[in-house]
Amino acid sequence: MHTYPSTAMKRYNHLLGEIDSVYHEMSQKLGLSDSAMIILYTICNSGDRCPLQDICRLSGISKQTINSAIRKLEAENIVYLTPDGGKNKTVYLTDKGKELAGRTALRILEAENAIFASWPAKDLEKYLALTEKFLAQLREKARDIWQTP
Repeated sequence: MHTYPSTAMKRYNHLLGEIDSVYHEMSQKLGLSDSAMIILYTICNSGDRCPLQDICRLSGISKQTINSAIRKLEAENIVYLTPDGGKNKTVYLTDKGKELAGRTALRILEAENAIFASWPAKDLEKYLALTEKFLAQLREKARDIWQTP
């Protein structure tokens, strides 16, 4: 038996798609690929450096795509990598990368922070709590899906 999406799930998926579309459009208009923007954004969200494994985990993009985008950013002198014990590496912004991030990813982070700052604290906390609850339950259901034939 198939269960079709509820009206709420359709609305949620539509909203996620629209949000992704806005981020994609911002990346394009700021002259970056989606993967380059996500890398810069993730580094900026962490300071001026970020472990490579965190970029892969937090971005939701395949390791291969992230590595390819990082190689391109390295060639453009936007980022550089340093060993961080074992196979681990940390990605740093160069001075040129910090300048680029200031014109791109940091502007997006500032816009997002301004949106959250404009919400009443109660609404923000409710939104974040519900998002965390959805994520936790989705992870649980995902485990059920891949463990059940």
